[in-house]
Formats: sequence, structure tokens, C-alpha cells
Amino acid sequence: MRIVVLSAVISIVRCAESASQTASTVAGSGAPIGAYTVVPELPGMGRPVDITATAARRRALMRRIGRGTVLIPAGHERNIEQDYVQDNDFRQDNTFYYFTELETQDAVLMMTARGPDSVETVLFLPPRTPSQERWTGLRLGPDSVAVRLSGIATVLPIDSLDARARAALQPVYTQGHVRRGSADTAANNLTPIVDSMRVVKDADEIMRLRRAVDISVAGHIAAMRAARPGMYEYQLEAVLEDGFRSNGADRLGYPSIVGSGPNSTTLHYDVNRRKTENGDLVVIDAAAEWGQYTADVTRTFPVNGKFTPRQKAIYDLVLGAQQAAFDSLRPGVTMRQLDGIARRYMQQHSGTLCGQKTCDDRDYFNHGLGHPIGMDVHDVGFGRPLEPGMVITLEPGIYLQAEKLGVRIEDDVLVTAKGGEWLSAGAPRTTDAIEKLMSAR
Repeated sequence: MRIVVLSAVISIVRCAESASQTASTVAGSGAPIGAYTVVPELPGMGRPVDITATAARRRALMRRIGRGTVLIPAGHERNIEQDYVQDNDFRQDNTFYYFTELETQDAVLMMTARGPDSVETVLFLPPRTPSQERWTGLRLGPDSVAVRLSGIATVLPIDSLDARARAALQPVYTQGHVRRGSADTAANNLTPIVDSMRVVKDADEIMRLRRAVDISVAGHIAAMRAARPGMYEYQLEAVLEDGFRSNGADRLGYPSIVGSGPNSTTLHYDVNRRKTENGDLVVIDAAAEWGQYTADVTRTFPVNGKFTPRQKAIYDLVLGAQQAAFDSLRPGVTMRQLDGIARRYMQQHSGTLCGQKTCDDRDYFNHGLGHPIGMDVHDVGFGRPLEPGMVITLEPGIYLQAEKLGVRIEDDVLVTAKGGEWLSAGAPRTTDAIEKLMSAR
């Protein structure tokens, strides 16, 4: 037993070393991919606000409103004694973050437009309580520091919100209800307007997504390099997520899926408890979040580093379907159309790989081709024709439960004026590239 335990410890240490080496290689230096200069006065991650980007978003929103008042509440801290908390006990509300890039809690952003050239923006913040901050960490208070760091000229104490809200210029827009005096008054729903703005990413958002994707790629490469038959799925998960964390990921984009053998055919398997066996394929669907934006990347590889002819044939069919969809990607096309192109490729190239049915059958390819990503892993913009600046996934798959054989390949793609750009191409996609990487372990 002592020898077995020692072997496991050595294996995990080697995996960690591999992940660390991969991080440096992908980053091109010893610096983590997601490194940035922390602003010590800012709560949360201390990430500097892109004041130009947030101001432009606020102006764009108020141009759409035309005349009226917008109230956007920040998120609340979760109860770590009662809630199921993953990673951190606070993540900012997406809408509040989109217009402020602040990770402060229990704040309210108020914007009033009396015309296209008359917009007033006010940030309401709770007072700082030093004794409480010994437990919670730094908070942003209603003072000149908040003005300087947020780029919002008017910052007031939260207890002055009620009076302002009661006198708010009509109509009022918010997410749900806004407290006005002693009563909750229904307001116009802001969410559809903001969601329509978030579909096409601006330069700051694309930068954040690129960083999240690059960090995710580093984790996937680390897992491939560390993989050995006999490892538990959770050991691969540990190496993968070390690759994320060591490169500055804020948190996971979603619970990591590490499915080997029979588990490779379960789409959202995330228990990650099975011991891998020689000959297994491993499907890893996992990604990092950075700057409130998340990637979504999936790779499938043989745990022993060598595809069997059968595995390679299925893999190459999935890869071909993904490439066919990418080659047809351009502004104006819909995800539904791309899904049809990927399925048609599978149908035409299946032969007898999936038996009497072609591999595009819903028994084998039983999910959609992809979705938008952004602040949510399944982001806003479903059903919209593609536009330059949208970021989507392409993720065809084939799952043969009877053979315990599942293959999914998922990449993140930026829609451009002429087509698309692979964002996650740094993670090996072809069987040759995967085998080459894994042979160097």
C-alpha cells in the first residue's frame, strides 16, 4: 500500500510540473497568461476598469433609451454558510459589470437621459465599514477614490438612492423591480435591450475572451501531457485546472467535464471519479473565466497517447464536420444553418462508421453545433444571424454508447467580416498533432 501511495504522489507531482511547464510555453515567457497590474484600492480581483469602454457602453444604452431613467443593481454576496459556493462567494451581476467593470457589492448604477446630449450617470455605493472589511476584504466607498477608478463623475452614498429614485424621470428601466421609497414599483424590463447590445463584442470584451481562451488552451495542453492509463479522471481535472489557475484564471467558466471510456459518451458528465484504462478516449470539456468572460473548449484524446484506427476514423469525421461548418461561417449565416452543414458533412462521409444509420443521426450527434459565449458560457444571441464581433463555439460530436466511445471537438471562433478566426487553435485539433504532443511526455 505504501508503494502504491508513493507512486500516486509522484504521478501527481509530475503532472503539476508538466502543467507548470506548459503554462510557460504557451505564455511565451515565465509570466502567467492572465497577469495584469492589480489596483489595490479596487475590490474583488482588483482589475483596472477600461473607462473608455464602459463609458461608450453607457452612452450606447442611453441612446437606445432616448429619454428616461435606468437603474442597475450590483450583485450581492452569497451566504457561504447556506449557499453552494463554487470558487468564490461573489461574482458580479453581468449587466452591472458590463456598464462599470466594478466588482463592488450592493451598489446601484443610475443613468438618466433627457435627450441625446443630456445624460447623467450616478454610482451609489454603501459606506465603508473598516471592522466589517476585516472579514470581507476591501470595499469601494462613496468617495473620490471611486470617482477616479470608475470614471463616473458622481458617486453618492447608497442611502440617497430612494430620494433620487422617487424623482426619477419616466419611463424607468431596470432588471425586474426597483425600490422607490417604501414600495417596489414595476419598471420596464432592461434585460432585452442590454442583451441585444452584448451580442456583438467590443474590443475590450474580445481581449478578455482571447485571454480566457489562451488560459483554457494551456490547461488542455497540460492535461494531454500529463495523461497516463490508470490515472483517475479527477487527477486529470487537477492538472487541467492547475493549468488554468497558474495562468491567472479568475475561476472556472463551468464545472470541468473529464469523461473517460464510457463517460466520454455522457455530454455533461462532471463527477470525474473513474479510473482510466489503457485504450480509453478522454473527453475534456472545460474552460477558464478571465475578466468576467469565459471560454468553452473541448478536446478528445487517447489516454495512452495513441488513437486506434477506429477512434481515429470517428475523430476525423467529427473534425471534418467542424471544419466544414467553419469554412461556411460568414456574417448573415445562422447557427442553425451551420448545424445543418456539419450534419450534412457527417451524413455524406459516414459510410458504415455508425452502422446502419449515418453518424449525424440524433442517436449519435445529439446536441446542437454551438452557441455564443461571453460573460455566460451560453451567452446572449441565440438565433441571431452572425455578425462580425460575435464569438461562438463549434462543437460537433459523435457518441457511441455501445462502444464506450465518445468524441467531441469544441473550439471558440470570432466572427469576422470575411468569415471566422479560430481563437482556440493553440490546443491540438488533429490526431497527428495530439499524438505528437503526447509522445513528447
